Amino acid sequence: MAITNFLAASDITLAINACKAKDSFSPKMFFKTVGLSKKSPAEIERVFEILDQDKSGYIEQDELQLFLQNFAKGARPLTAAETRAFLLEGDSDGDGKIGWEGRQVLRERLTSLIISVLFVYFFFCLFVLLSFV
Repeated sequence: MAITNFLAASDITLAINACKAKDSFSPKMFFKTVGLSKKSPAEIERVFEILDQDKSGYIEQDELQLFLQNFAKGARPLTAAETRAFLLEGDSDGDGKIGWEGRQVLRERLTSLIISVLFVYFFFCLFVLLSFV
């Protein structure tokens, strides 16, 4: 599966060219330029799977250093400072790696909480309606 199955080659070229200079990489700007900010969660998950080179379920520091090369052969590796900053931005639980499952678990917990609140609200409304009968 190639990254160009999900992202336009012209957008990738623009994003790579914007961060050719060392220490010029910005994850937010890169993701915006390549069009990831407009993708569905399922499409982003597929891109995550491509970036997770060792298929561990996480993107670790060594994979982040070669991040740009996933988008274009011959792209430069990220500097140590860029890699650390990227890792800090994406590591939601402080384990030193970026994981997809953590986001999925959070989404599932929020969905469960919303369903519980709606359930309680429904029975409250039903109780109020029945009390007037």
